[in-house]
Amino acid sequence: MDDGTATTGDAITVLASDVLRTAQRDAALRVLADAQAVDGREAVSEQGRLRLRSSETARTGVTHFLETTGADSVGYGQLEIPESGTANPAAELVVAPAARGRGFGRPLVDAVLAEAGRAGRPHVDFWVHGGHPAARHLAARYGAELVRELRQMRRTGTQTEAVPLPDGVELRTFRPGEDDAEWLRLNALAFAHHPEQGSWTERDLADRLAEPWFDPAGFFLATRDGRPVGFHWTKVHPATAAGPALGEVYVVGVDPAEQGGGLGRALTAAGLRHLTGGDAAVGERGLETVLLYVDADNPAAVRVYERLGFTVHEVDLMYRAGVADPNSR
Repeated sequence: MDDGTATTGDAITVLASDVLRTAQRDAALRVLADAQAVDGREAVSEQGRLRLRSSETARTGVTHFLETTGADSVGYGQLEIPESGTANPAAELVVAPAARGRGFGRPLVDAVLAEAGRAGRPHVDFWVHGGHPAARHLAARYGAELVRELRQMRRTGTQTEAVPLPDGVELRTFRPGEDDAEWLRLNALAFAHHPEQGSWTERDLADRLAEPWFDPAGFFLATRDGRPVGFHWTKVHPATAAGPALGEVYVVGVDPAEQGGGLGRALTAAGLRHLTGGDAAVGERGLETVLLYVDADNPAAVRVYERLGFTVHEVDLMYRAGVADPNSR
């Protein structure tokens, strides 16, 4: 995609580009930081933040949108158009807290829809993290349809019973640089139905292995005859002024050939015991609260987590909007 600008309304400019200069990237990061400080949650997903931080290099299918008025950066958006013609483009948007309620959301939405339209895509899926009321109102204005609910569930407590691994399966930790290719293979198998996770590339994995939070001691691989057949990758969110450190069930995956044998349950328990304490064999972090994300339309997984003591903390919503002439709204 060529770099360019789309201007909507008086003195409002939305830059749409697959590459951002350093100053533009930093301006977008400031918008995200200001929103996080006010909202108490991230306005853009981890994947989106990683892409923004490395936006001086293009990624196939990813467009960044920086909204300005005068010298002020007032909004940021990101659109991913997948190579597959069957998956809808997905977008995340945020307006700086100081600029909210002044009509800056619509130009961002219009710029995203226009970009998708140029790519020949009829719909865009917009994430609304935390179900922000202003974003829901904007979705209604565009006639967008609610298509997905992603629940953040949390559990407080340190009691998790160990669950035995299936016969012939052993547990060890991930070895960066050695297990990368095999893990990507397994991840694609385990999440073939879930393109956000299953389509991870070497660069997606490398980005996360380079993050300050990455700890191989909390990345568990289940192997059969030396070959990975399941994994539980945990994550620790550091303490902040708003609260103590949190553990996360970052992602649990099982080879489809191993499903139904209790491996997923055993891996989940091992990761929880690592995060909260209770098993010296897998290390102990001593964290009181653990979070995870699960789709509301996956009742089997929701029930598993509820039995482990997890309850809903907040929800992220996805709305699907049709690409049309913005002047018609």
